[in-house]
This record gives sequence, C-alpha cells and structure tokens, in this order.
Amino acid sequence: MLVFRLISALALIVCAVACGREEEKTNGKPDAAAFVSDGAGDGSVWVVDGPNGGRLFLCGTIHILREKDYPLAPAYEAAYMYSNKLVLELPPGAASGPELTSRMSQLGMYSADTSLEANVSKETWEAVKKWTEKRGLEISSMNRFRPWFMALMITSMEYAALGARPDQGVDAHFEARAKKDGKPAEGLETVEFQIQLFAALSDKQQRELLEQTLGEISSVAEEFEKMIRAWRHGDLPALQEMLFREAEKYPDLMNLFLIARNLSWMDKLEAMLKRGEKVMVLVGTGHFTGDSGLIELMRKRGYRVRHYREVTDL
Repeated sequence: MLVFRLISALALIVCAVACGREEEKTNGKPDAAAFVSDGAGDGSVWVVDGPNGGRLFLCGTIHILREKDYPLAPAYEAAYMYSNKLVLELPPGAASGPELTSRMSQLGMYSADTSLEANVSKETWEAVKKWTEKRGLEISSMNRFRPWFMALMITSMEYAALGARPDQGVDAHFEARAKKDGKPAEGLETVEFQIQLFAALSDKQQRELLEQTLGEISSVAEEFEKMIRAWRHGDLPALQEMLFREAEKYPDLMNLFLIARNLSWMDKLEAMLKRGEKVMVLVGTGHFTGDSGLIELMRKRGYRVRHYREVTDL
C-alpha cells in the first residue's frame, strides 16, 4: 500500500485535482482543560519549543477524510487557537484554482501520437481496462493519460468510493476556518512544485507507480482504516511501519515524496521558531515518521519536541 499511503498522506494536490474537491475561553485564550482527549483520540499533534517564545504545533494531516472521521482530536483545536498563523503544504486556495486543473491536464496527458496503452506492458493495460470497467468508465477516455496521472486517478477514485474527499481533509477544514477568522496562512511549496513531483518521474518510475497502484486496489479499504486509526491516536510507529513497509523497493520515490521535502522545509520552520512565532503547521502525517521525519530532524537540531498530551504549559 505504499502508493496509496504516499498519495493520501503526502500529496494534497493530487487528490484535490482528481477528486474535484464556539470554544471555551479564558481571557481570550482557550482553557487548556477543555482539550482533554475524548473519543476522537490523542491526535497526531506535536509541540516544538524554540527560542524567544517560538512554538510550532506540528499537526499531522490526512488530506482526504470521510464525514465519519470527525470530530478531530481536541489537540488540533488547541493548536489552532494557540497559533497566530497557519502553514500548509500549499498556499491557501492553491489546490482549487482553474490553473491547477489546466496544468495537471497539460502535463498528465500524452499528445495525439501516442497513448497509455503504447507505454505500459500488456498486463498493466489489461489491469487498467479491468479497473475502468469496474468503475463504469470508458477506457478510451483514459488512454491519453500518462501512467502517473492514471495512478492518481485510480487512487482518488478508490478513496472517493470510500467516501473520502479532499474538501473534508484536515487541511481544508482549517484553511476554511482561517479564512473565515482572518488568520494568516501560507504555504511551504508551490502548485508547480507538487505537480512536478509526478510529472518529472522517469518513464520507468511512472510505470512502477501505476503497477503498484493497480496491485494495491483490493486492500485499500482495510489499509485506510488502519491508517486513520494510527493517525487518530498519534501512533507514529504504526504509521511508519505502514509507510516504510515496502520503501526499500522504491527508494527514489520515498526520497522524492518524503525525505527531500522534509529537509527542504526545515530551514523555513526553524526560522519561524527563531522569530518567536506561534504556528500551526499542517502537513501529511507521513512527514513525521522515521529518522528523516520532521520530529526527529527538529530534535537533532536541539529543539524540545513533545506530543500534545505531554504538554502542560500552553
């Protein structure tokens, strides 16, 4: 389930395109006692303390959720209330602009002189046809898609069949609230960067991505439930096991989608800490796992990092 987990937990832009997409307070601040964990679990929220009063709330997200996955753990509400701004993977509104759909189509489709069928194995093409029949789609409308775009289409539609949508994701939830409340928000990456994560894949990597996606379809529902359960309780070991189970087979993809991005974000996040900012950081929960995850990278730079349930000094 490597591909489905990478896309659902890491690549907001993918699902946004393919799927189409009164608190108790004291002196103006929420009462910390109001955020004792309830049935929603402890949440995937970690607090990073920096100099000059700086504090990051590292909030692990799932970019596509179902209605039944709400309410979120109280830790997310606390992070929102105690922060002065939001930091998302993409700038606010970036995942819903018309230019995004246009750019994805431009890069994700072959020209008229070739096709998906001509660029994948016979076995893969037959699997694509079987999937389109299952979903009631015309195979001819899929034949101009490049393998990476086809993989994203399959992933998004399989999650949509479970009732999971990008407009119900954690990012979308708090982005909408911040807009309503007038709270500043910014992005760590650009739309073009996230599109190029896929468009720049080699032909071999694209074929592997599609083949792996097709091979994972049958276990999507079961694996999604496991991922939601681990995310809800902040169970990083479980999330890491799910994400890295097959990582050794696809080291280039893991580096591209996860590790390299973590490293590129670190200087930006550390600068916020040093300026004394209080920031709610909303990124895919997969970015917190492993030795190259944001949590361990912060600790290696000397910062104190605690799960929200361990914090008593808000």
